[in-house]
Amino acid sequence: MVVAPTLRTVVRRLPLKLAVLAGHDALDNPVRWVAVSELEDPTPFLEGGELVLTTGMRLDEANAAPYVGRLVARNVSGLGFGVGLGHEEIPPGVVEAAALAGLPLIEVPRDTPFVAISKLVSDLIAAEQYEEISRAFAAQGRLTRAALRPEGAAAVIDRLAQELGGWAVLLDEAGAVRHAAGRDASHVTRLLPELEKLRKPAGRGAPASLALSTPAEHVVVQPLGARRVRGFFAVGVERPFTPVAHTVVNAAGSLLTLAIEHGREHLAAERRIRAAVLRLLLAGRTEAGRDVLDLLGEGLPADRLVVLAVHGDQEAVLDTVAEFNDVFAATEADRVVVLAPRERADAVAAALAEHGRIGLGSPVGPDDLRTGLDQAERALAAAGRGTERVTRFADLAGQGLLSLLDPGAAEAFSSALLAPLREYGSRADLLESLRAYLACNGHWDVAAQRLGVHRHTLRYRMRRVAELLGRDLDDPGARAELWVALTTGG
Repeated sequence: MVVAPTLRTVVRRLPLKLAVLAGHDALDNPVRWVAVSELEDPTPFLEGGELVLTTGMRLDEANAAPYVGRLVARNVSGLGFGVGLGHEEIPPGVVEAAALAGLPLIEVPRDTPFVAISKLVSDLIAAEQYEEISRAFAAQGRLTRAALRPEGAAAVIDRLAQELGGWAVLLDEAGAVRHAAGRDASHVTRLLPELEKLRKPAGRGAPASLALSTPAEHVVVQPLGARRVRGFFAVGVERPFTPVAHTVVNAAGSLLTLAIEHGREHLAAERRIRAAVLRLLLAGRTEAGRDVLDLLGEGLPADRLVVLAVHGDQEAVLDTVAEFNDVFAATEADRVVVLAPRERADAVAAALAEHGRIGLGSPVGPDDLRTGLDQAERALAAAGRGTERVTRFADLAGQGLLSLLDPGAAEAFSSALLAPLREYGSRADLLESLRAYLACNGHWDVAAQRLGVHRHTLRYRMRRVAELLGRDLDDPGARAELWVALTTGG
């Protein structure tokens, strides 16, 4: 798009001695070039926006109106009529036709050569272009300085809204607003359906940007990200975007992409450091781990800690943990290990529950984190076998020893030991009777009451159990084995 001076600017140059005879209200038309022509119909050689210069060699009162009409239809900026050669003055018919059509008509005196007008327009266009480039460079500089501020991407959005005199919004991958600046930024919600067009990988049919226009507003939306879309930003202004505005928007897009990608690289590096710190802590090198955390500007609580083992969406877990300023988290294999102060453990677990299953160990000191992690992993394994998303090692209710057993081996043991009871006709109530009898420590009355049967009925059932299993139910060892079998697979 050519940056052009207005016809008013050309006319005001005193050395040219130009006079406006008609079309005063259209002097703000941009002059994109100068065309000299003595043809009766020069429009086939025009693009629109030109200042047409002629001496009127083929013009008279009869063809003046059609000539002016053709120029207006071609959307020229104005007509410059040189006097003193073909005509001593501009024919009245030409003046009348230009006035009726609203076409600026400019009288060019004999001593003002057409080439001087052409040279002036060329110089003005060059000056306008230089000024536009200078404004663009200055705006890019201000955007770059904004990107270097601690607020990063948010500062770029603020600066962009100021530069364009409109609004600017930064969106995440899902289209949620991360930061907004300027008036009417809330209207960005109507753009959300359009974002899907920008989500395709680069080079696979996705447009580089979207431009949306209404009589009252013009909007540009661009995706952010180097290898895949990691977010979007949108800009809205009242007038159509100028070349400078487009340059500023593109510069902002580059800076925002750099900020996002650099932020992700920095985050990935920081997470690798955290994983290394976790390995130091679990190896008992607590002081070395503390020293590395100090370099990150963080610390490890000196009081009792609770270790959480979390299996689920690691990105979501780490993002959620980041909201707690006194909690440490790092990835290890397919899970996230979290170290939380004892008094904060429940709150952290509640916040993480929506992102995966969680196992919590018992409180331990900073030098005994390996024990805490072992407990948390056993609780996590128990959580995986049940329906609860959060399981505490302390709440396994006597299963601390059982959790040491291999789940597959324990289940096979239970299946083999209790098979005679499951296969005994329709008397499936033998299993529940045995469970109640063992849970009540062999107290007939209490167990019978729990089952809702007479104690003689329970005695009969236990005799059948002993016969079917070939076990003495008064033997503590036999009772222990049966309790393990019922707990792990019964």
